Amino acid sequence: MDKVSNQILKGYFQGIFPMSNSREDDKIFFVNPDYRAIIPIDNVHISKSLTRAIKKRDYKVTTNKSFSKVMDSCRSPLFGREETWINNTIFKTFNELHMNGFAHSIEIWKDHSLVGGIYGIAIGSVFFAESMFSSISNASKITLIFLLAKLRASDFNLFDIQFLTPHLISMGGVEISRQKYLNSLNNNILLKNKFPDIDSSKESDWLITTSYLQEIKDIS
Repeated sequence: MDKVSNQILKGYFQGIFPMSNSREDDKIFFVNPDYRAIIPIDNVHISKSLTRAIKKRDYKVTTNKSFSKVMDSCRSPLFGREETWINNTIFKTFNELHMNGFAHSIEIWKDHSLVGGIYGIAIGSVFFAESMFSSISNASKITLIFLLAKLRASDFNLFDIQFLTPHLISMGGVEISRQKYLNSLNNNILLKNKFPDIDSSKESDWLITTSYLQEIKDIS
């Protein structure tokens, strides 16, 4: 990997992450906020309407089928991103991290068209979610639930979302202090977990997700 890719990967081990000022500015900088946003994997919020949408099964969720397209969509004005921190340097670097097995995409398809997705970095038992997009209602939310269900089944413990947004708050996102985040990071990033494949058309993945829905419902 090139120098920038190694620098970014090292940053995740240190609890910092890359950003840029705009899509036109090719420079990057690292962010180390006082408070870090996470979604507790065992305490995600799933509304009744989202549960109904998931149970329709009129979509397909996959992993690593279209990484570049998911990442490009996350920065596209077509999906409301008039401003974005995903510049060409970050785009190129994350594609290299994907080719080296660190960066992953989770896609959702409807009628063979990509309608939403998430991409991020997996190291140890930590998933660092970078961005998501949707072109239809609930697409990224359904993708997120399948991802969380499979991560939980694969013994992942930390789901980092960097900053809170109203969308992520509605899904159970919370802020924790930098020190609490670093403690959790250090406890999990050196573990030998494997990022899970997802294929919602497989009954095994469907069973994992529906079991997760039931367990979250029972907890809440």
